Amino acid sequence: MTHPTEEKLSFKSELKQVLHLITHSLYSHKEIFLRELLSNASDAIDKVRFNSLENENLLQGDKDWTIRIAVDKVAHTLTVSDNGIGMDRETIIEHLGTIAKSGTRAFLDRLKDAEAANRPELIGQFGVGFYSAFMVADRVAVVSRAAGSLEAVRWESDGQGEFTVATAERAGRGTDVVLYLKPEEMEFLEEWRLRSLVKQFSDFIEHPIRMAVEKKKEDVSTFEDETLNSQKALWLRSKSEITEEEYNAFYRQVTGDFEEPLKVIHVQAEGTPSFRALLYLPKRKSMDLQFGDAKVGPRLYINRVLIQDPCEALLPAWLRFVKGVVDCPDLPLNVSRETLQQNPLLEKIQKNLVKQILKTLEALKADQREIYAEFFKELGQILKEGLGRDWERREAIAELLLFENLKGEVGKGITLAEYVAAMPEDQKDIYHLAGENRAALAHAPSLEAFKSKGWDVLLLTDPIDPFVIPGLPEYKGKALKAADRHAPEMPEAEKQKAEAAVGVFQPMLDLFKAKLTGLKDVRLSSRLKESAACLVAAEDALDPHMEQLLARLGQDRGTSPRVLELNPEHATIKALLAKFQTDPTDSRLEGYAHLLMDQALIAEGSKPENPTAFLARINELVAKELS
Repeated sequence: MTHPTEEKLSFKSELKQVLHLITHSLYSHKEIFLRELLSNASDAIDKVRFNSLENENLLQGDKDWTIRIAVDKVAHTLTVSDNGIGMDRETIIEHLGTIAKSGTRAFLDRLKDAEAANRPELIGQFGVGFYSAFMVADRVAVVSRAAGSLEAVRWESDGQGEFTVATAERAGRGTDVVLYLKPEEMEFLEEWRLRSLVKQFSDFIEHPIRMAVEKKKEDVSTFEDETLNSQKALWLRSKSEITEEEYNAFYRQVTGDFEEPLKVIHVQAEGTPSFRALLYLPKRKSMDLQFGDAKVGPRLYINRVLIQDPCEALLPAWLRFVKGVVDCPDLPLNVSRETLQQNPLLEKIQKNLVKQILKTLEALKADQREIYAEFFKELGQILKEGLGRDWERREAIAELLLFENLKGEVGKGITLAEYVAAMPEDQKDIYHLAGENRAALAHAPSLEAFKSKGWDVLLLTDPIDPFVIPGLPEYKGKALKAADRHAPEMPEAEKQKAEAAVGVFQPMLDLFKAKLTGLKDVRLSSRLKESAACLVAAEDALDPHMEQLLARLGQDRGTSPRVLELNPEHATIKALLAKFQTDPTDSRLEGYAHLLMDQALIAEGSKPENPTAFLARINELVAKELS
């Protein structure tokens, strides 16, 4: 296929916005551009190494993996070069002319809203690291030659909206990124500055980062190649040899996060399989997690050769917030991605890693409760997914859960173990109620019986709770039950009194059921102590809160018929019974039935189906009272 020698193209519209924001908004931590370019160079080398496992001709005899930094103080250019996979014309247009990523809009929105100090961490997480070069350069050129190709291509742009692509020459495969620095950014041509940035951000990159540095001897200057990074695979070193600063630096390199990690998990396992792992728990939810574009699993290395990034087989999806690396020399070097998924060694590694992560979280919960609570607020929703996805480990996951509770302090979670330990002797089960917010749930009429007995109730305010809690039917032999379906059992005397009341109220209940559409039943309540009425879910129905959530997600399955419960001891219900017994045909009874239904909806935080009719009935009652 032939191409014009040079052609001018325009950036895609959203990339123009990205470039504008990066150039004009990311004024803090501009030095991250070097970290991003060096990481890209390292990735390019890893790709050609992996591809060469099946096609060694791609290397053309060049196995001297090197990343090179070159400075030209006359031309004011900084160049980052590699002998990696390289790019052909189509690839360079696709990769450097657009952002083929569903999260681009989310990135733009978040970048606009983020505080200046937090903006740099967004760069690497959204795959736009290359464009950070425009923070320090007013023009960028890329010369690249794809592995196995004889032709090179040159891409060039000032970041203002257009770029040119032309045929070029390059001695071998790989990529040169040439930055024409802005006048105020000349510090990035200084050896000390480049050396310190490599040490800070890229010291653990596996491939040597080389630069010609000036050596003076007897007033004579010469330039000698020097490797700027230690190239020490941190995960292969003994824990006792590694400082906290080194752990944190590697975390930043792996994740692109500028914040320190919450916890470091360094595993050195011997046996079958033998492997090394360096995993990190973050303090906060990263951008890719917030927008549903997160990769699952750490990087997989075999004897320091990157095989897969990420390796989904190494961790379950409900631990996708855990980042890091795993190196297993026992795996065959030419293993394919397909066979990786079924490799029994990886399954053993996963079990070991998950065990270590759960153990670390349990220790954090026990020893640093407040810190763990903050972590759980950020990432607990993801952790909870394991209840429904991982039957084998659901009990261990259950130990890590924190819940708001009826008797507890607002914002301070309680564990299931703490809930059970505080249960009165006559309470046999664990009760919970799902809803939008704690305040509404705490005042729900369906909890009045629990309050009267001094029983606690877990308040499920996380939107994912109705979906995952059914995956935990019991805890320590105690069933988990929805408080709006199951009321505390009544004492025998009260039970006999309630049974007697049913016969008296039943005709009126039948009338209300006939007049109120969409209900499964109208019955007397054993749970109400102060309120006149409440709505509860039928035993076989879907949780009402879950129905609302599904509807918002575009999966509206309709509303399951519910049960209206009336309090036979409430003055209003007694007055209605007296009116019914006097004149069961009184037309006002239907209006009062609708009024009870509407107030039950309001009490649970829902809206009456017909607010206008509800207000008309209220106004009618007020008018009668005042007249």
